[in-house]
Amino acid sequence: MAEICPVCGLPTDLCVCEEMSREAQRIRIRIELRKWGKKYTIVDGIDSKEVRLDKLAATLKSKCACGGSAKNEQILLQGDHRAIVKEVLVGMGFPLENIEVQ
Repeated sequence: MAEICPVCGLPTDLCVCEEMSREAQRIRIRIELRKWGKKYTIVDGIDSKEVRLDKLAATLKSKCACGGSAKNEQILLQGDHRAIVKEVLVGMGFPLENIEVQ
């Protein structure tokens, strides 16, 4: 017998909880100038209870070929990578209309 999701009540292979949580998030991608004029791409608005920020940060760092970290409910990437981050997030299933690039 298939396992049942405790949140939505559907079998785990048909569970829609993750998709619903992604649609409810408002993601903001912005640039911030730090010490000595260094640019950082900051991604915030992702719920850390639904998505593991450390794994998402590792994926974004490898796609952008840059350094960075995940802390304080934000993902910090060294450099200006707004377009690449938006493409990667859309590819991972986040709705395009919920991603705001500043």
